[in-house]
Amino acid sequence: MRSPYFTEAHEEFRTRVRAALAEAVAPNVDAWEAGDGVPREAWRELGARGLLGVALPRRAGGGEHDLLTSVVFLEELGRVGAGGVRAAISVHTHMATHYLAMDGDPVLDAECLAPAVRGERVAALAITEPGAGADLSGLAVTAEPDGGHYVVNGVKSMVSNGTVADFHVAAVRTAPDRGSGPHGTTGLSLLVIDADLPGVGVEPVRTLGWRAAGAATVTYDRVRVPASRLIGRVDSGFYRLMRGLVLERLVAAALALGGMEECLEDLRRFLVERQVSGRPPARLQAPAHRVADLATELAAARQLVHHSAWLHQEGELPGTESSMAKLYTTELACRLVETSLQLRGSAGYLESSPAARAHRDARAATIAAGPSEVMRDLIGRAVLRPPPGPAR
Repeated sequence: MRSPYFTEAHEEFRTRVRAALAEAVAPNVDAWEAGDGVPREAWRELGARGLLGVALPRRAGGGEHDLLTSVVFLEELGRVGAGGVRAAISVHTHMATHYLAMDGDPVLDAECLAPAVRGERVAALAITEPGAGADLSGLAVTAEPDGGHYVVNGVKSMVSNGTVADFHVAAVRTAPDRGSGPHGTTGLSLLVIDADLPGVGVEPVRTLGWRAAGAATVTYDRVRVPASRLIGRVDSGFYRLMRGLVLERLVAAALALGGMEECLEDLRRFLVERQVSGRPPARLQAPAHRVADLATELAAARQLVHHSAWLHQEGELPGTESSMAKLYTTELACRLVETSLQLRGSAGYLESSPAARAHRDARAATIAAGPSEVMRDLIGRAVLRPPPGPAR
């Protein structure tokens, strides 16, 4: 489908990325799903191919491409057929490293960001905790200043890349919230915590889907982190995280687009090639109508995601639009994979079926980066907000 958002250069980039992912990722998906995450040698290969620095600055060896180029990359990454692989790579390329890229600290560039672009160091984003996720005011991991260090204590949960990461970009509480005691939206900071520091504990967790994401529970027990590992100003984390979450939701939406395109194409092939009572199911009205509805909704989702990304690229902060895009695409993905599995009959219920894997993976995207319920709350508040009063 032609688009006003993408140029010929974007489409040439798409062709190159699709070929690179087909060589470096697709053949390994099954092995990575069976392991504890994307292995280290794969990260180095992805870095050597220039796939880890698409959005990252040139000062660290990245490509510093525009956001729509990132959308192209993420859509193609979404097509690889495993949500865990998509999560692992996108957390590294567009989430954890995003905060380092925005800060521009020469020390962190040299020791963390540039090696991440090359695939020599793997990044994880540690925000979610057992008692807090989308509600940042509930974050409780503390980082108390002690001379030239911070002493970090607490637990982070569902950390993608946690099993393989060399460093975590962690949201920590560096000061009590002045309005509500130990919790709240002030006093949050972002800190880079090397995974090999004494007191860092990593426990892999087994999830329903996203099995290649390397998810882990990470414990910090009196971990001494140099103060130079602070990202930006102390106590400025809430502002940075709120801006970062807008991008995260666009990332989730773009990944979902790619996954749905691959899933729908796979379902199309099945319905055209399968023979039932001497004819393909594609010639039956019931499956044809279900596919028609899904293809139409996917086309609408594509326009919403691309427009939201364009707004972001133009300098706006499309919080409501990114929430809409994330909500609509990830919920649509669940309906699409459900239909794909159903229309395959017993063949779809085999664990080896790509439809079964897609079914396991789709639900996680409606939870990560803020669950659908939070997206609806944010959208509802924006829509129902009283209009500004007349100028005085």
